[in-house]
Amino acid sequence: MTTTDQRPSAPSERFRDEQLIQPFLVFAMIAGTVAQWPGSRILFPGVALPLFILASITAVGALAPWTRLSNRQQVATMTAYMLLSSLLLPLAHETTAAAFFPYVAARAAGVKLASRRTAVGVAVTGALVAAGATWLLETLAPHASQWPWWVTLTIGLPVYIGISNRDRLDALHSARRAAEEARRARESEAREAALIERGRIAREIHDVLGHSLSGIALQLDMADALHDSGREDEATAAVRRARALAVDSISETRRAVHALREGTLPLPDALRHLAEHNTVDFTITGEVGEISAEATHAMVRTAQEALTNAAKYAPHARRSMRLAFTDDRVTLTVHNGPAAADVHTDLAGGTGVGLLGMRERAALLGGTLQAGPAREGGWTVELELSR
Repeated sequence: MTTTDQRPSAPSERFRDEQLIQPFLVFAMIAGTVAQWPGSRILFPGVALPLFILASITAVGALAPWTRLSNRQQVATMTAYMLLSSLLLPLAHETTAAAFFPYVAARAAGVKLASRRTAVGVAVTGALVAAGATWLLETLAPHASQWPWWVTLTIGLPVYIGISNRDRLDALHSARRAAEEARRARESEAREAALIERGRIAREIHDVLGHSLSGIALQLDMADALHDSGREDEATAAVRRARALAVDSISETRRAVHALREGTLPLPDALRHLAEHNTVDFTITGEVGEISAEATHAMVRTAQEALTNAAKYAPHARRSMRLAFTDDRVTLTVHNGPAAADVHTDLAGGTGVGLLGMRERAALLGGTLQAGPAREGGWTVELELSR
């Protein structure tokens, strides 16, 4: 069992107790004893004076920080302080100030020693020594004024004041430490949230740019093919469409970031805008209801990825989108017919992570995504999420 507490107490409380109250008591009783000593009756002055000097030295020494002392040294110092003060009491109690030495020592034991059992043991030992010394002096000097021996047993009581004060300081320290840990936890959560938000913004921008850049690449490839066949006017129009897509992609990126920070458009409006931008048939069935922002993002990005894949693998094919609402589900279906032109292999060879990313989005939201060939030809992507 340790007898010291290395934990720092609250700075203001520690300053108030150790650097104001305790020093004031110690120096007041030393100064008072020195002032009263010449005019008071001191029993056995040859013994009382060395006891007073040693008790004063240990009292002042107990005020210093104990960080360099071992547990045993701290207990030994406090025990010496208590015993010297207890022996001084019956010899110089007429000085009044000297009588406070054991009481202040008992309080100091409660404050300085972390182990309650050790602190109480030191105080009880001092009280017993004081009672024994008082009884002995009553026998050796029966005519001298003296306290009743049983009164001296009270000198150990201030140890509980010291223990209570230390417990209060520890409680304040624990509360401040808990507040500091809570602050650090909030900062950690804020950093984690910021990282998650950055990752989400990066994914959304990747999806927007991937969709736009694929369209630009298709238009430029078409312009190159038209130029080789001598159809200059149509090639120029394709280049202009590619430029328009580049300008639109910048706006789309800005809208995506703004939507992530401030909120998203309603799902039907977002899909309708996407359909108009890509010249895609769009229909809505069922009663339109509210869905979460996460589900809206997933639906819009899935639609973009499906339309981009359709443009890559089924050039000039007819494309359509349907958004269906039920009581508890919302379903997005993107369909494209068979390719109406040759597939350009340099554009069709993607990374293969688009479909995987769509399925991951759906799984995170507790939904399902189905993608595969349609019966009437072409390809169908269907995303179903809970409302």
